[in-house]
Amino acid sequence: MGKLALAAKVTHVPSLYLSELDGPHKGCRQAAIDGHREIGRRCRELGVDTIVVFDVHWLVNSEYHINCAPRFEGVYTSNELPHFIKNMPYAYPGNPQLGHLIADVANEMGVKTRAHSETTLDLEYGTLVPMRYMNGDQHFRTVSVAGWCMWHDLATSARFGLAVRRAIEERYDGTVAILASGSLSHHFANNGTAEQFMHKVWDPFLEATDRNVVAMWERGDWKTFCDMLPMYNEKCWGEGGMHDTAMLLGALGWDRYEGRAEVVTPYFGSSGTGQINAILPVTPLPV
Repeated sequence: MGKLALAAKVTHVPSLYLSELDGPHKGCRQAAIDGHREIGRRCRELGVDTIVVFDVHWLVNSEYHINCAPRFEGVYTSNELPHFIKNMPYAYPGNPQLGHLIADVANEMGVKTRAHSETTLDLEYGTLVPMRYMNGDQHFRTVSVAGWCMWHDLATSARFGLAVRRAIEERYDGTVAILASGSLSHHFANNGTAEQFMHKVWDPFLEATDRNVVAMWERGDWKTFCDMLPMYNEKCWGEGGMHDTAMLLGALGWDRYEGRAEVVTPYFGSSGTGQINAILPVTPLPV
């Protein structure tokens, strides 16, 4: 029925918004903004109607959760970094139908999931930042999935990702893109060192590991990456437990996925963390 047309791992660093504003950091994240816009352009080219975002800034303690309100609109200030993102307006249409279809399939697969359409849940900036540059004209409907899963295991998150793929392809009449919105290594600059690490990764070990991971993605060595993901997450302070990445790969075939990543925005450091925009080609699920 439906089609998963595009999948990507994307950055959502708040300095993207800061990059728009007059001041010492104006233009500092233009490459990442351009990467988001390129992903949005490709989604339009592919006929995408809805973008599903696995958002590591939405923390949940039990079950899997989908924010699929009919519409999202407001003015956002980050409670984490209110000096980076403040008074940022947003407005996007939602997709309750797709959100509930995903929940239905996930529950049938034994992954306890709830879709929230009649809700006052707000969007978090892991969704809002990429949507700002990919979807500023409200061309796409948006669904946000909680990706900061505190007491969940990565294997179950991969299974949830597979449920997303099955819901799209087996029950949805439309074309969808999915985004894993989160960093690679995620050790923030310690308090008092933010300016020093504005464009750097916290430690050479973290940067070397991240670059090795990106090389694995580019050559399609997903078996090695999936095997090392739990330790990579643990030792490199994975953002949100890297559940967004597990969901993304679950939707693509996990360790049997054979695509090769296309880097749209080259790896860069931001406030100590490692960031990238990379498209992972959608291939048929392994039988």
